[in-house]
Amino acid sequence: MSVQPAKSAPQRMALEGHYVRLEPLGMQHAADLMAISEGPEAAARYRWLPTEPPFSLAEVEAWIGTLAAAPDLYMAVIDKASGRAVGRQAWMRIRPEHGSIEIGGIYWGLPMARSRLATEALYLFASHAFDALGYRRFEWKCNDNNAPSKAAASRFGFRYEGLFRQDMIVKGESRDTAWFSILDSEWPFLRAEYQRWLAPENFDAAGAQLSRLAAKS
Repeated sequence: MSVQPAKSAPQRMALEGHYVRLEPLGMQHAADLMAISEGPEAAARYRWLPTEPPFSLAEVEAWIGTLAAAPDLYMAVIDKASGRAVGRQAWMRIRPEHGSIEIGGIYWGLPMARSRLATEALYLFASHAFDALGYRRFEWKCNDNNAPSKAAASRFGFRYEGLFRQDMIVKGESRDTAWFSILDSEWPFLRAEYQRWLAPENFDAAGAQLSRLAAKS
């Protein structure tokens, strides 16, 4: 049976949801990204990222300046209610010839952590990959010691595939990498569940969910 590649790599374009908009990350987002990286609790969220928390706006701008030459496509997560960037995430391991792509480089700031903003940001990537571009495989990877990331992958419907032992050295530490994925055959069920959960009527006036997301594998 012949298998078709994906249509293309993701392009530098905005993706619109109910609660967030994803747009190519640029210098206009630097101040917002700095704001969500300040304070000990925010800085602690860099524990599992390859970079340290920034200490100045100039550091954020310098990092953004390196992205033009990178193979990954970073997107800012904009809270549509405030108009501010509250996080960022990236398309990684972009392999349209194999129909495989990864979401990574995730820093979801405290204003969006464990909220419908984070779930919709993930959903917009998955939907664009499967529904618009025809990818067969959507990946999530993390340090095996990063329990919150592994729990999030499970909640979002990714299936655990295994452990790459001594996969990397990150910040001077050996990293075992846990691999997760969603396949195109699994996406129709997950798509329907995401759409049900993200519907405005599933939230009260304070934004609290009325029912849980039932995408866990």
